[in-house]
Amino acid sequence: MTAEKRTFQAEVSKLLKIVANSLYSEREVFLRELISNASDACDKLRYLALTQPELTTGDGDFKIRIAADKDAKTLTLSDNGIGMTADELNDNLGTIARSGTEAFVSNLSGDEKKDSGLIGQFGVGFYSAFMIADKVEVLTRRAGESKAHLWSSDGLGEYTVADAEKANRGTIITMHLKDDALEFLEEQRLQHIVKRYSDHIPVPILFVETKDGEVEERPLNEASALWTRSKSDITTEQYGEFYKHVAHAFDEPWLTMHWKAEGVIEYSSLLYVPTQRPFDLFHPERKSRVKLYVKRVFITDDCEGLVPDYLRFLRGVIDCEDLPLNVSRELLQRNPVLQKISSAVTKRVLTELSKKAEKDPEAYAIFWDAYGPVMKEGLYSENGEHKDTLISLARFDTTESDTLVSLADYKKRMKEGQEAIYYIIGESKEALLNSPHIEGFKAKGVEVLLLSDPIDDFWIQAMFEGYEGSPLKSITRGSADLDAVKGDDDKTDEDKKDEEKASADIAPLLASIKLALGEEVKDVRESTRLTDSPVCLIADDGDMDINLERLLRQHKQIDKSNPRILEVNTKHAVIKALAKRVKDGKTGQELDDAAHLLLDQARIMEGEAIPDPKAFARRLAISMERGLTG
Repeated sequence: MTAEKRTFQAEVSKLLKIVANSLYSEREVFLRELISNASDACDKLRYLALTQPELTTGDGDFKIRIAADKDAKTLTLSDNGIGMTADELNDNLGTIARSGTEAFVSNLSGDEKKDSGLIGQFGVGFYSAFMIADKVEVLTRRAGESKAHLWSSDGLGEYTVADAEKANRGTIITMHLKDDALEFLEEQRLQHIVKRYSDHIPVPILFVETKDGEVEERPLNEASALWTRSKSDITTEQYGEFYKHVAHAFDEPWLTMHWKAEGVIEYSSLLYVPTQRPFDLFHPERKSRVKLYVKRVFITDDCEGLVPDYLRFLRGVIDCEDLPLNVSRELLQRNPVLQKISSAVTKRVLTELSKKAEKDPEAYAIFWDAYGPVMKEGLYSENGEHKDTLISLARFDTTESDTLVSLADYKKRMKEGQEAIYYIIGESKEALLNSPHIEGFKAKGVEVLLLSDPIDDFWIQAMFEGYEGSPLKSITRGSADLDAVKGDDDKTDEDKKDEEKASADIAPLLASIKLALGEEVKDVRESTRLTDSPVCLIADDGDMDINLERLLRQHKQIDKSNPRILEVNTKHAVIKALAKRVKDGKTGQELDDAAHLLLDQARIMEGEAIPDPKAFARRLAISMERGLTG
């Protein structure tokens, strides 16, 4: 078969230019990326061979070989891993993560550090070979198949795939070096790169050289699994390089956790919290990417239940001594040993996070900003074993603090007479700070949690017992309960008498507004939570919270909204003027228009659509006309 010429997806061509010309500050990382890919190929075949031992017959020792030909100016890296089919060549080397999209490239910022993290997450480190080569050839044969295929490209826009001959399984990558990259043909230079970036790879990396017709192989790495070594023997740099290998990342880990559990169940664990939030963190499948090994044999990186969903941002390795090597993924999900490991790992990770939160609150705030929405899923899903720790780890924006606040901090600052922990849920912190519902609370200096993550509507409903005896109460539902709280705006006895008189004077207006609005509202009543705004909408105590109802309506889970209660600020000039008109007997169309305008104003402040914009515009024009001509 003749070579079939294909064109890179347009986005891949752009990516190649970025990688080759400006992405990496050190070109030597190309070797790290290619070695990582080769190691993964060996891991995959090692796992398949557990149930299909014929795949490795006659060649069971996995190796990665590097050879340099100074005369031909070529550098070759080969492995005896799983290999690829022609389709896999196209999928893996012709597209970005099997779906090269324009959106991917449009997300690149031009900042090399940020872009390297994004590109690394898409598993395209192979393209780094074009930093040092003007032509790359990939000869590969899939384990268990007889056909081999040759992929070739100059990285300028096209590549070819052709049938080829290869005696054994695996992949050989041949790089035709650029004139300014010939340093990578020197054994000492290659050894330095391998020692720096890939010493942790648990597959032997060998430098191959032919002298006087004989082939010599010299080891370049220790070839021992990093997680099996003593912590005292591992440098920070080695930990960092293993993180980049196992997570396919380019950032540095925010937190590194390495321990060995001994006793009834023995396992080693080397886990990382990435600094940069993984791009697939909120993917609907919510898969964990922690790799499971059994006796240093890779089993899977898609093990449901290995770590809980709310810790799916973790990257790293768990190596168990107490699982059978031939365990299937189906059996894994029901294995009691795995369940015990998962519980112990979760406890250890949460403990380490607690230590970090106490020792370095500023660094922990960065972590919470990245992973808080995911951690909150645990507040909703946990049945009790780790829930208390998760609650203590939670941090919140509030009306009274410029820094994130824990519930323990909130409790210490509660006002005298305050029984509940107050919160408000909305789309953003900025919108919540402008909500009329918080006016009375701010006036009294009562702190309110500002919740703006989509998960907030759900985990808050699972907090039936509240926190340390204090219920969690939405300030957009029911009465404000502020009278009993000793706050910054406490009233004198004289003030209270004046308010009682004002309440009596306002009662006819409230009744008139209720009559004008009819079934559009559930009730109209005097507000204790408003200080500046004339009105606001709240949910009754037994009704669904306003933001949750809006969220469910947007996702077509419910068809319509329940009528809300319209609360009225009796101290506002507009309300006082309307009350005087009602007292004077002016309750006709003018009051009807005013009532509907106030309701629409309350809807706008809630971020709700006005049901009849035309009627709103008409009433507003008439009201302005009366004000300008009256």
